[in-house]
Amino acid sequence: MNTTTREKGSSIGRVLEIIEAVSRAGRPLSPADLAYQLDIPKPSIHRLLSQLEGDGYVQINMRGLIVPGDRMFDIALGVLYSGRFKAPRQAILKRLTAEIGETCGIAIPNGCEMIYYDRVQSERPLQIHLPVGSHTPIWCTASGKLYLGSLPRERRQRIINNLPLRRYARNTLTCTAALEAAVLKTRADDLGTDNEEFVDGLVACAVPITGRDGRLFACLFAHAPLISKSLDELLTYTPLLREAAAELGQLINDTEVAGN
Repeated sequence: MNTTTREKGSSIGRVLEIIEAVSRAGRPLSPADLAYQLDIPKPSIHRLLSQLEGDGYVQINMRGLIVPGDRMFDIALGVLYSGRFKAPRQAILKRLTAEIGETCGIAIPNGCEMIYYDRVQSERPLQIHLPVGSHTPIWCTASGKLYLGSLPRERRQRIINNLPLRRYARNTLTCTAALEAAVLKTRADDLGTDNEEFVDGLVACAVPITGRDGRLFACLFAHAPLISKSLDELLTYTPLLREAAAELGQLINDTEVAGN
């Protein structure tokens, strides 16, 4: 193997180490953090980060810290949506939808939005059309408030204070103090709710799906039109949601083990 080949292999390895470190970090990292953590010289880390930013794998936030970029999210979603894991995930969702009688799905946080990652529709003739890939706001959805509740206090309040808090439905919370209070209750209950806050006539609830480290990775939700179930009626199925979330969390753990 010649010197050029070795250097190329070394660069690829370092790029992958950076992507892994950024994806696993519980907070945005500085270039100095990454250089120290990965034992990469500072000139090299800046060059590699510049390349990764240009290619869309990482982003530099307003404080100059490194966060995952759109292409990193796309990779994560693509791996989890692969055929190997789709069948058991869909089986869990189909069983849950049949037990509750309402649409159930998985939402994943992405900045100030939640992405509908997967779902199984109920057989009811009346449906709310929110297809896979839909982006929904975090301040007025059950999954979004659950995600906000999982964040450290300082980060959560910084996000809430800068949200536009647009009114989507009759009960949308448009006051930061009211939203903070609702998120604190969500955090205490480990349960997100949406009482006609995103769509008039639609109620929803959500529970966390966590990885091996206990951090929220995604949210498992169920939603129903009011003519079918009230929010209180939907909440009676919370134990079923938590049981399914634990199974989905185990799938994530198995995915991580398989990747090591």
